[in-house]
Amino acid sequence: MTVAIGEFAGCHVLAELRGVDAGLLDDLAHLEVALKRALAASGATILEMSSHRFVPQGVTILALLAESHASLHTYPEHAAVFVDVFTCGAADPRTAVDLLTHELQPGRVTVQVIRRGDTLSSEVSA
Repeated sequence: MTVAIGEFAGCHVLAELRGVDAGLLDDLAHLEVALKRALAASGATILEMSSHRFVPQGVTILALLAESHASLHTYPEHAAVFVDVFTCGAADPRTAVDLLTHELQPGRVTVQVIRRGDTLSSEVSA
């Protein structure tokens, strides 16, 4: 999908990944690399990343994108992670979420795809 500069439209993907190895969900360095790779493959441009490791466990990673934003919030004690990727323009947040899902190998995945703004196409479903 090609979007003109200034066009008010985007795709927002919200995912809940369950049954993920708790060690992976507490590995901040690994998750940062995985998120960077997934966002690059989706066509997104990372402007800045910020992260925090919680005590005793869990991490949050935020990526400010030229196209909007992405975040990961992990809960190792629940073997779960919330993923949020929103982009305007040509970047495809579904690709980023698909690659993160492949990387983390969850037992169960719930995904919502939401079209936002002025869209010419109909609603997208997961």
